[in-house]
Amino acid sequence: MTFLVDKIPAPLRQQATESIRNSIALGHFKPGQRLLERELCEMTGVSRTLVRESLRQLEAEGLIAVSANRGPVVVTLSRKQAADIYAVRALLEALVAETVARNAPQSKIDSLVQAFEELRREISDPAPLNRLMAKNRFYDCMIDCADNDALGTSLRMLNARVTLLRSASLQRPGRTAHSLNELELLVAAIRRRDPEAAHAAAILHVRSAAAAALEHFSEAQTREAN
Repeated sequence: MTFLVDKIPAPLRQQATESIRNSIALGHFKPGQRLLERELCEMTGVSRTLVRESLRQLEAEGLIAVSANRGPVVVTLSRKQAADIYAVRALLEALVAETVARNAPQSKIDSLVQAFEELRREISDPAPLNRLMAKNRFYDCMIDCADNDALGTSLRMLNARVTLLRSASLQRPGRTAHSLNELELLVAAIRRRDPEAAHAAAILHVRSAAAAALEHFSEAQTREAN
């Protein structure tokens, strides 16, 4: 698996931040693990300056914590913290889905359908990074379709923290197929312009993801969490 940054027009700092975020989501860096600048530079192929900027962004998102003694460390969440994050995510994502079904122009809904079809194609990709990025593109598209800056900013910041939990969710056997089925129900409800069904489908999807992630919390992790 490679987290090298592609030299494309998007700002390199943005690409480097996404690369490090994805490496956490896929379990390359685990909760409590130190992040060494030299290792991050080698992993992403960008400069130390860009890595430091990315680390500041990830600290603001709550993915890492910086201490004087250890430097940047991947945050460890308690089971309660994780459950709280998913509870809020369910409400926000349901509101986004409801808003899209009720208000989005057809052109936006068409783009969401296209993003879902791309996700469907990528879901069987043997590379977990490709699957993760396809899913991220789908979520970004749905947030954009809602056209609500306050809601979009809140959900994106919360989803950044979900990165800390995504590795556990993705490792659950059969979770990928279930997730795709849940999102298919969600997209179908939006295409029908059914806000109530879209709301319910979003709640179901997030609660299922929460159940998968929370299964991986041991009693030891809960005691040692921040």
